[in-house]
Formats: sequence, structure tokens, C-alpha cells
Amino acid sequence: MAWVFLLIAGLTELVWATALKQSDGLTRLWPTVIGLSVALLSVIVLSLSLRTLPVGTAYAVFVGLGALGVALVGMVAFGESASPARLAFLGLIVVGVIGLQVLEGS
Repeated sequence: MAWVFLLIAGLTELVWATALKQSDGLTRLWPTVIGLSVALLSVIVLSLSLRTLPVGTAYAVFVGLGALGVALVGMVAFGESASPARLAFLGLIVVGVIGLQVLEGS
């Protein structure tokens, strides 16, 4: 169950980071409220995964999933660069996240 909580926490990063982008520097009310609320929810769900997972592994996976997801949202929704080099480095994040999960499972 800890890995499910960690996945949910990582996915909520997509929501709060995107909402904060839309908040225009915390000057727009609803994107700011959504961003800050979901950020709090994200940390709460992360804390649930920390009941059983090591903090180093959990936090690395949390940040890795968030970084990967937000970068993909940036490419799709905001027209950010999807260069081969950028995609390759994002792929390395995926390899790291999978590697940490495999090591934790053994």
C-alpha cells in the first residue's frame, strides 16, 4: 500500500505544480488555492508512504515522479521543449525510479 500512496503523492505533484503555474505568481485566487491545497494533500499522502518505506527511497521516487510528470505536462500543455536530449534525461529518471522500487522490493 505504501507504493500506492507514493504513486498518488507523485501524481498530485502534477496538479499542484500546474496550478501554481496558472496562479501567475500566486496572484490568481483559484489556481493558488488549488495549488496550495493539493500540495498539502501531496505531502500528507507522502507521509503515509513513509510509515513503511525508507525516507530516502520514498522522497527520491516522489520527486522523480513529480519531475517527470510536470516536465511532460509542460511539453504537452505549455509547449515546452521535447528535444531528444530532454526526453533521454527524463528517461533516466524513469530508470532511477524503477531501480529504487526494485531495490526496495528485494
